[in-house]
Amino acid sequence: QVQLVESGGGLVQAGGSLRLSCAASGRTFSNARMGWFRQAPGKERDFVAGISQSGAFTSYADSVKGRFTISRDNAKNTMYLQMFSLKPEDTAVYHCAADFRLSGVADDFRAYEYWGQGTQVTVSS
Repeated sequence: QVQLVESGGGLVQAGGSLRLSCAASGRTFSNARMGWFRQAPGKERDFVAGISQSGAFTSYADSVKGRFTISRDNAKNTMYLQMFSLKPEDTAVYHCAADFRLSGVADDFRAYEYWGQGTQVTVSS
């Protein structure tokens, strides 16, 4: 059974930074393509960023390009999302996701098998 546990969320002022972490266990982490999604109240779950198994390939939503960086450390079974220049519209619950079936990067939530419970990010204006 795969477990994904997010951490690092919190309350930050607009323009501030946060780094989210996603710790994985249960299967070989380096075999999973990973992603970050977010969901604001009353809205759908949106793609934020994705990363391939080795970390060589990444993809970002247009709304976060240039401000967020996704990375992973396969030796530590952990994925990260470094967020800079945060805006109030970034406020959401951030979820990490894993897929062990295919390689590459995926931006569709239906491509992922496993999900974490999420961590709240709140950006005040």
